[in-house]
Formats: sequence, C-alpha cells, structure tokens
Amino acid sequence: MRIAEELGVDVDVVLYIKEPPDAETLREIIAKLEDPPTDLVRRDSKFKKLELTDDDVETVDQIVDVLVKHKQLLQRPLVVTADRAIIGRPKQRVAELLG
Repeated sequence: MRIAEELGVDVDVVLYIKEPPDAETLREIIAKLEDPPTDLVRRDSKFKKLELTDDDVETVDQIVDVLVKHKQLLQRPLVVTADRAIIGRPKQRVAELLG
C-alpha cells in the first residue's frame, strides 16, 4: 500500500483472492473492526447476481458465511493492526490509523 510506504510502516499484504481469510480470521477482524461489520460486504454486481440483500448480511454469522463462500465480496482495502481494523476508504483513514 502506497500510504503505508509513505508513512514508513511495514505491512504484510494479503492477496485475498489467492489467500482468502477463513471464518476464524474473519471473526477476528470483525472483533477489531471500527466500521459496522456489514460494511465488510461489497454491494456490487456480484452481490446482486447472487441475489443477496442487506437482510442476508445482517449478523456476524451471516457476514462470515457469505464472505467464506464468496471471497470476491470482501470489501477492500482492509487494514488490520494488532488491535484495530478499518475499511481503508477513504485513503485518509489508512493514514490516520497507521500514522
């Protein structure tokens, strides 16, 4: 991530398509997440194609289930530290978290 480099912060980049988080990892991220957990799910054309609705991603269990089955729906970038996690949009949020 360019912002991390600019701030001189070492990061581990996880390519979520090649190495998708498992259910346990998603639950750990959600436990740290400052955003509403449902925001982890992208509401894009894939979401619509799967005929999902907001009712399908209301609870943590539902969110984890959907993201394990459909890794492409994971919102990104996702920035996780030892004790906090955020969805990195807008970019300024990443700088605030890592700065």
